[in-house]
Amino acid sequence: MYQMLDPATLRVLVTGATSGIGAATARRFALAGARVVGTGRRADRLIALRDELGGHFHPLEVDVRDNDALVAALAGVPEAFAPFNVVFTNAGLALGLEPAQAASLDDWDDMVETNIKGLLYTVRATLPAMVERKEGHVLFTGSVAGDYAYPGGNTYGATKAFVKQFALNLISDVAGTQVRVTNIEPGMVETEFSLVRFHGDAARSENVYAGTEAMNAEDIAEQVFFASTLPRRVNINRIQAFATCQSFSPFKVSRG
Repeated sequence: MYQMLDPATLRVLVTGATSGIGAATARRFALAGARVVGTGRRADRLIALRDELGGHFHPLEVDVRDNDALVAALAGVPEAFAPFNVVFTNAGLALGLEPAQAASLDDWDDMVETNIKGLLYTVRATLPAMVERKEGHVLFTGSVAGDYAYPGGNTYGATKAFVKQFALNLISDVAGTQVRVTNIEPGMVETEFSLVRFHGDAARSENVYAGTEAMNAEDIAEQVFFASTLPRRVNINRIQAFATCQSFSPFKVSRG
């Protein structure tokens, strides 16, 4: 029988664990026996997740965009949950779908601060210890938007292209250290993603998924779990998944 890693040996950090893919991933690992630290800014949701998962989950209220706060919070993680050997840098968001000439600079700033800087801070705070121990796995929530452009995806797509390239460069940096790096790149996933993108407009958010069978958060959590529990000799560079109902669009041509 093929020998996967025992989840009970894993100490997992999941950023953005208050909803969607992050919460589903925290559940997947904790219910399999791993110890999971979940971060986020909504303390009530983290506490609810702790109540659900019990002693296998430790809530950590922190904003990953604040490097000093993040470093301090991680330093205080209980010994039972550390050191991390799986770090899933999932915190991120899309805001707005306007063309660049009409987009909100505040939205752009928020996406860059969270999707890029928050990711970098998380990696920098956790990677050195994994390299020193020669054991660990860093995973990212990327997006098909990092490869395929669409109208209104301007800054969001650019941040996910950054994630993709950073992950590939990180693989080069950690070669020989036994640290693994994986970029998870989903297509259409029905979570709070569109509700956040449209600033709480529920009707507009629901319209994104109308008539489709999108992937769900558990589908993506399973990909994270799979990549993380493969034997340590195996590194999955990228997992890119569309919903079965999703495909590529024709080239856009403006006429007239």
